[in-house]
Amino acid sequence: MADLIKVGMADLKVANHPAVLTTLGLGSCVGIALFDQRKKNVGLAHIMLPTSTIAREVTNRAKFADTGIIDLVKEMKVLGSDQRNLIAKIAGGAQMFAFTGASETLKIGLRNSEAVRTILKEMNIPIVCEDTGGNYGRTIEISSEDGRLMVRTIGFGIKYL
Repeated sequence: MADLIKVGMADLKVANHPAVLTTLGLGSCVGIALFDQRKKNVGLAHIMLPTSTIAREVTNRAKFADTGIIDLVKEMKVLGSDQRNLIAKIAGGAQMFAFTGASETLKIGLRNSEAVRTILKEMNIPIVCEDTGGNYGRTIEISSEDGRLMVRTIGFGIKYL
């Protein structure tokens, strides 16, 4: 039986097979699940904001897409993963509140999703599937067995990516 490892908000974790990583409460936040197809290592980051450049000081790099993803990949390498064998699955990035005539600044979910896509593309890590957008929260789990991502939503049930 695989260990269930919880990843908090603005947090990241990696694990060798067998393991299941989970994070709760992805609203505008984005969960980035990495899977090493050869070694079956898994990694999961729960990012809150698109870029660390907006922060006065960065005490928690996992909070931001630009620094969190870089650190997640570094941690996967520590486990013995080769970046070329990594695939990504992402979920979250919802617009949780309706703003009339909202500026782009308030669309954190969309900005988070776009930042995650850009950084993964720059790192040559393919996003093989995603469940982003909408106006509802998600809980996700990635299994090291096969890299399958379970996405649970209230009102929409469970789906596997």
